[in-house]
Amino acid sequence: MRIQFIGAAHEVTGSATLLTTGQYKILIDYGLEQGNNLYDNIDFPVAPGEIDCVLLTHAHIDHSGRLPVLVARGFKGPIYTTVATKRLCRIMLLDSAHIQEQEAEWKNRKAKRAGVRDIEPLYTTNDANAAIQLLSETEYDTEREILPGVTICFRDAGHLLGSASIEVCVTEGEEKRKITFSGDLGNINRPLLRNYTMPTPTDYMVIESTYGGREHAARSDYRTQLTKIIQETFDRGGNVVVPAFAVGRTQELLYLIREIKEKGLIRNHDNFEVWVDSPLAVEATNIYSTDILSYCDAETAALVKDGVNPIRFPGLRTSITSDDSKWINADPTPKVILSASGMCEAGRIRHHLKHNLWRAECTILFVGYQAEGTLGNALLNGVDTVKLFGEEITVRAHLTQMDGISGHSDEPLLLNWLSALKDTPPKMVFVNHGADEVTDLFAARVHEVFGWDALAPYSGGTYELGDTVRCLEKGNTEHVPERTPRQAAAKVSAVFERLLMAGRRLMAVIEHNRGGANKDLAKFADQIDALSNKWDR
Repeated sequence: MRIQFIGAAHEVTGSATLLTTGQYKILIDYGLEQGNNLYDNIDFPVAPGEIDCVLLTHAHIDHSGRLPVLVARGFKGPIYTTVATKRLCRIMLLDSAHIQEQEAEWKNRKAKRAGVRDIEPLYTTNDANAAIQLLSETEYDTEREILPGVTICFRDAGHLLGSASIEVCVTEGEEKRKITFSGDLGNINRPLLRNYTMPTPTDYMVIESTYGGREHAARSDYRTQLTKIIQETFDRGGNVVVPAFAVGRTQELLYLIREIKEKGLIRNHDNFEVWVDSPLAVEATNIYSTDILSYCDAETAALVKDGVNPIRFPGLRTSITSDDSKWINADPTPKVILSASGMCEAGRIRHHLKHNLWRAECTILFVGYQAEGTLGNALLNGVDTVKLFGEEITVRAHLTQMDGISGHSDEPLLLNWLSALKDTPPKMVFVNHGADEVTDLFAARVHEVFGWDALAPYSGGTYELGDTVRCLEKGNTEHVPERTPRQAAAKVSAVFERLLMAGRRLMAVIEHNRGGANKDLAKFADQIDALSNKWDR
């Protein structure tokens, strides 16, 4: 059995890991990268058509967002995930595809004026729909054989509706080994969701480290924090603008605001409006409203059973069209505006920042992780001005962050999760999905606390998993040199990456024809030679 780390290695986003066992290749997550990239990720190491199946931990785009690319380039196998993740992916992958198409269209309009070649979107809505058709539902805590000698079991990770840690049991001859992928582990005692399920004994562990080396601040309860922020902002006559991930964080905030309204905690601003300005968030809220009972905590379940919708209330407004969105800022009445994206990198939140950042009476409230290199991170770090839609905007609004509402486990919670294995230690703990220095520090912390072997692999890092773990390839350990915009664009050319994938697929087809009739093989070789001669420049 062999494991190769492709993405989210010494970085937080772009999760992708390849597990090879016998003749089978299993991909765990295939997500988009967000923010700065300190290391080059390796090119996808095999032809997508050679992948037998994908295991998807949850619907967030940094874990699922490149699945349509995989499908467009030849993958045809099942994508195993939970029921809720499948339903969320239906809307999230289509939304991501729409953004890819819109950005390509916008860049091509600029390129045409500059006399530069058109670019293609990373993938299209057709590609997203094709990926959605491959999603295969599985339930928590249920063993399922997916390939001969390979079984999987999904456990609740407490991070997002349907999020999972995944246990993979592999039988090779007389050997039976288990590897566990933590996925993103959730914070505890949050609105709506249950806490994570503890892991069962495993031979090898792959664990995230988003908040390794950090401890969430001691907090007053979420409701008290949010009440204070809304009250003070409304008293100043301003809006509370919340860059919130459309799936997960938006619904948690709606839960809290329902409680605040129900208990009448905001004074002198009765019936204040709360706008959800994101078509994706609106659709996700509908899913949370109908499919939550089998995933939610006891308190939320009790509300649902009593006929109370936990995330809907008087004064909740939803915005679908761009005209609806524009009207929100035209109305001077103080309000709460929840809009995506959560890191302020795209979407309607950028319009709301343009209209509210310069107003000293307003508050920009951050409620989630802000990756390095994103606009949200820059704002939290105190920039004086930002450029939005070609205009310099002075930052005068109050910038604040809610304590403890992170969707990720901090270091004590990560260690607590691992502590379930203290009597049956794994042979190796691989630490991924964390910032460059954090992954190494957390691996050292695991060794310090438990005495287990632990390491933080780089992209391309490849390990043979036996009684001992042997490094076959260390991967890309050198920082990416700073690139010019033209070089950066060349690096991420979707079209060239598609060509590389097509080449790998061709090699796989050639291998599959080994032993064929000489006449057919000769004809195939002539066709390849003719194609090579045409494009050999």
